[in-house]
Amino acid sequence: MNYPFDLHIVWFLLVGVLLAGYAILDGFDLGVGSLLLFSKGDQNRRILLNSIGPVWDGNEVWLVVGGGALFAAFPDVYATVFSGFYLPLMLLLAGLIFRAVAIEFRSKEPSTKWRSFWDRSFAIASIVIALLMGVALGNIVIGIPVGADKEYAGGFFNLLNPYALIVGVTTVSLFAMHGAIYLVMKTEGELQAEAKKWVKSSMIFFGVCYGAVTIATFIFAPHMAEKIRQQPWLFLLPLASLLSIANVPREMSRGKEHLAFLFSCLSIVLLMSLFGLGMYPNLVPSDINPDYSLTAFNASASEATLTTMLSIALLGMPLVLAYTVAIYTVFRGKVKTSHLHY
Repeated sequence: MNYPFDLHIVWFLLVGVLLAGYAILDGFDLGVGSLLLFSKGDQNRRILLNSIGPVWDGNEVWLVVGGGALFAAFPDVYATVFSGFYLPLMLLLAGLIFRAVAIEFRSKEPSTKWRSFWDRSFAIASIVIALLMGVALGNIVIGIPVGADKEYAGGFFNLLNPYALIVGVTTVSLFAMHGAIYLVMKTEGELQAEAKKWVKSSMIFFGVCYGAVTIATFIFAPHMAEKIRQQPWLFLLPLASLLSIANVPREMSRGKEHLAFLFSCLSIVLLMSLFGLGMYPNLVPSDINPDYSLTAFNASASEATLTTMLSIALLGMPLVLAYTVAIYTVFRGKVKTSHLHY
């Protein structure tokens, strides 16, 4: 089958959609995990875990699908990123495994110390995962040392640069806000009142980080605004992002946490769109020589592979979407103490 459009652009967009979907869905359960550090009492912590229990592993399907899409559509990018970011990715994988272990093991023993250990482990793993994702994103923005052979030419500590760390902390703050709003929707009573306090604190934290990362981007990655300078009408995208973020506290103050959550989701989509706009057509910019950068055109699979994979994606994506909608429909509503099982 021949498609009447450029498959390189389609796959650039599709990988972006999958990663944005993952950021929205796994973002809030990573945020809930990070907030577990601030929750007091075994019952409250159990409610927090139960709020994401039915959906957290399904959310990670989007990461698996996104990684698979990257491997199929842009194998050179997959190879370069996974070899260059090998240690951070192994730490991220360990965090994902530890979260799964922690959520299963914490209720196997009634001991307070046992449950506290696994709760802290779950929280720390959630923070580390969010931080590492942001660090990876920050490095992609400013570029990494990629040579003419498409191999990563740096070391682990090259990745721990100021800009990447700022983006990492911003990601943690964004997911904490996202997760806190989700908890307001899923809890009631005193715990919901506590979650509303977490929303306020995390919004302030994210606001400070958002300002810092904006300034840092103009300093360390001015090229990210190049297309907006060339096409001023594209300024509508960062404006929409700012308005969407501003609507989160507005809707929370009106007691409409569901709308606040939707604006939080929209903010993530718009921030990812800004990232994609600034990067295109680059997927992995080289800071050694721009000619060595991996793009949607020079790092893609063959036309036949892109065509076949798109046909598979058109069949598979509706199934993933249907599964996601079904899970959230079945497990909608508040988490109550009567739902707790030990």
